[in-house]
Amino acid sequence: MIEKVWGRTALPAPFTAPAGKKIGEIWFEPPPELPQVLVKYLFTSEKLSVQVHPSDADALPGEAGKEECWLVLDAQPGAQLAIGFNRQVSPEQIAAAARDGSIEALLSWHNAQVGDVFFLPAGTVHAIGPGLALVEVQQSSDTTFRLYDYGRPRELHLERALAVAKGVPYPVCHRSSVAARGQTLINADHFRLDRIEGAPDADVSATYFGALLALPLSGEVRARSVQARAGPGECLFAESIEALDFTDAGVTLLTRAK
Repeated sequence: MIEKVWGRTALPAPFTAPAGKKIGEIWFEPPPELPQVLVKYLFTSEKLSVQVHPSDADALPGEAGKEECWLVLDAQPGAQLAIGFNRQVSPEQIAAAARDGSIEALLSWHNAQVGDVFFLPAGTVHAIGPGLALVEVQQSSDTTFRLYDYGRPRELHLERALAVAKGVPYPVCHRSSVAARGQTLINADHFRLDRIEGAPDADVSATYFGALLALPLSGEVRARSVQARAGPGECLFAESIEALDFTDAGVTLLTRAK
């Protein structure tokens, strides 16, 4: 559990925040066999900073690129996500807006609903609004460049952010929903994410060769050869999809590196 200024003191079941702690993120540390993918839950009570992540090509030594996606698990009325700009803007316009705080008005704010899926390529300027519970799957990187943070006393990284930020609207093709996407939610350069109900079918099984993570949203997933199992709020690593038992599974997210 990671404390954040924008986190919550009351978390949805099955989680419980320690007394007096504002928990914003719950990380499942990548196992040594699958270091490329990081899975998180996010819980927001305030706006997150306006930020951007570099690609592998843009990252400096000691940094790591980051593409990511969000699946909306819960959204209070009026909850929004800011992704991309509402028109094409220059680096100079982004810089000026970040300095005077008007960058919020330049961003494109998207109403969020349960089941929405958003893919964020590296270089996409974004912010998460309050009242949301999300699953985030990403490259295993914490390289974040903040452009604006609502006056909070945290470091900004304007020069680095401007070097990687894309001053364009968010492509419609990167937003979808569970209902529209079917099983495969994201098939990106660095990871794949699928949502299955019960056991995976032959099409999904055929694409999951090697190590993977299973994140049950309902029901339970078990390992076949060892005494390991995971239910809601937990994450299970396996060396192959054949090593998992989905007899008691409900809705499960599966992800692997590419």
